[in-house]
Amino acid sequence: MITEADTCRKYVLPRLIQAGWENPPRSFTEQKTFTDGRIVVAGNKIKRRPQKRADYLLRYTRDVMIAVVEAKSAYRLPSDGLQQAKKYAEILGLKFAYATNGKGIVEFDYTTGRESELGEFPSPGELWSRLCAAEGLRDQAMVQRFLTPSSHIPDKSLRYYQEIAIHRTIHAILQGKDRILLTMATGTGKTLVAFQICWKLWESRWNRAGAPRHPRILYLADRNILIDDPKDKIFAPFGDARWKIENGEANKGREMYFAIYQAIAKDERRPGLYREYSPDFFDLIIVDECHRGSASDESNWREILEYFEPAYQLGMTATPLRDDNRDTYHYFGNPIYQYSLKQGIEDGFLAPYRVHRVITAWDAAGWRPSRGDLDRYGRPIPDEEYQTKDFERIVALRARTEAIARHLTNFLRKTDRFAKTIVFCVDQEHADEMRRALNNLNADLVKQYSDYVCRVTADEGDIGRGHLSRFQELETKTPVILTTSKLLTTGVDAPTCKNIVLARVIESMTEFKQVIGRGTRVRDDYGKFFFN
Repeated sequence: MITEADTCRKYVLPRLIQAGWENPPRSFTEQKTFTDGRIVVAGNKIKRRPQKRADYLLRYTRDVMIAVVEAKSAYRLPSDGLQQAKKYAEILGLKFAYATNGKGIVEFDYTTGRESELGEFPSPGELWSRLCAAEGLRDQAMVQRFLTPSSHIPDKSLRYYQEIAIHRTIHAILQGKDRILLTMATGTGKTLVAFQICWKLWESRWNRAGAPRHPRILYLADRNILIDDPKDKIFAPFGDARWKIENGEANKGREMYFAIYQAIAKDERRPGLYREYSPDFFDLIIVDECHRGSASDESNWREILEYFEPAYQLGMTATPLRDDNRDTYHYFGNPIYQYSLKQGIEDGFLAPYRVHRVITAWDAAGWRPSRGDLDRYGRPIPDEEYQTKDFERIVALRARTEAIARHLTNFLRKTDRFAKTIVFCVDQEHADEMRRALNNLNADLVKQYSDYVCRVTADEGDIGRGHLSRFQELETKTPVILTTSKLLTTGVDAPTCKNIVLARVIESMTEFKQVIGRGTRVRDDYGKFFFN
């Protein structure tokens, strides 16, 4: 009996080669997996579900995947694999799906909605012409820009969803769409996607004016941590074209700019550094974590974006449409591509999580002060009933903070005392009290490792950034526990973080997804498959 493997080797492979799919840069990959397989945690056992694997993926260039082929045994009907091929094509964002038994070939063309029986596989040129006609890639200059290779980064090959996000963004820009939104879950590589978009536009010398020059691009965020790391690391191939706008200096001789809103916005002392640049200076502005105010009518951020109205503007966010970020979608429009936390976990690219719900006595029953109770400043505490939302805001309960710290310490003792952990507190003062409580409860380890537990908030400045940098290092043992309030909710790549502790009320689903995103990275080589 002829097996599926025999069909591929004896019949499908020669026909693909005959059609021209082995003439570089046209190529195909055989038995190609494109997901990692969902991680399943059962007790102390961890396994992965099967990866999604296509029999053949056809590429017009190294970066442009164009079709999927599913092969079945010769005794099966050619169409038996079509539903599988269509499923994979839809996941991979492809317009052409093929099924074959080695003799007959069935095509489904998403550009026309038609299913056809074919005698041979289409050539690369034929498929590309059909795709260009359907996608509106009209002239040669537009096609060449679309086909500009991405930057090859060792050990950072693009995942399928990243390729889709890059291609759809480039396509939208070439089509003249000047407000674009990408929604990608935390931990799925938004910064890498942003870099490759910038690189392709920069290498192809795209700009709004059609002039023979590189584009001028501004990468905009609201925290230095979201700017400095990308500028120094992933955007390093731009070399001397990079410039961070800060310290009141408006350099106009570079091409890849980085800035935080606070450094260029107006305040009581100055009219706004952004006005040193003409409204049409930038060709493209990328707004990282755009849900956090860039589209809010009241914010300085919106004022900056409206000042640079001629520029193409790409918003990037990890959060789907909700009531608390509706302005973002109103400003940028519906996302041209979405890759959710759920999909990332299903594909095995993101870590699943275990939920440990812990309710203290104070949270369960509320708290009322006794006569004569004083706050930390020596003032009488008003005689009222206080609930969870009031703790550490209206009234600070040191006993509650210590109870949370004790529970976490006991949890780590039972699991792993060196499992990287982030504790999200109400404010900076609460984060310091939590640090102190955890420090005292783990004094045996603090004797050996003075930085076993550290606070990282805006007040720490460079010292806090140093703690965070060591926390992120894969080979560095300490710090183990970081206490924080808002600073680490986003933009922190901590691949081995195994515990996310919520010691404060989070009323926004947008913020909640940002917070748990600190734990979603997977590192098989360091035993990080899930988080708590």
